[in-house]
Amino acid sequence: MNPNRPSSNRPVYLKLRDQIAAAIIDGDYPEGAMLPSVRALAAEQGANPLTVAKAYQQFQNDGLVEVQRGVGMYVVKGAAERLRARERESFLREEWPDIRSRMERLGLDPVDLAVSS
Repeated sequence: MNPNRPSSNRPVYLKLRDQIAAAIIDGDYPEGAMLPSVRALAAEQGANPLTVAKAYQQFQNDGLVEVQRGVGMYVVKGAAERLRARERESFLREEWPDIRSRMERLGLDPVDLAVSS
């Protein structure tokens, strides 16, 4: 997420999509795991079920989940790695240039950051 773009301006379905993507990458929903139902996630997040359905639809369109009618939605094999690669690419394209510029302004060297961690 771009630090210059306030998250409050982002549509709720994109915020939910980011939360679900992070949970898949982090292994909270591993390959083969069933995602919470639309209604359950909507209740948990205090969101409209149609908003959750829109977020889920994006995952389905991207081939990251598959639907078993009447059963639920499952994370497909390789979804976490595909999401991680997409997030990495987005970070390098959208966030890293601003971070690198700020580090240069502050006189920070990436090597120093690695040592201080």
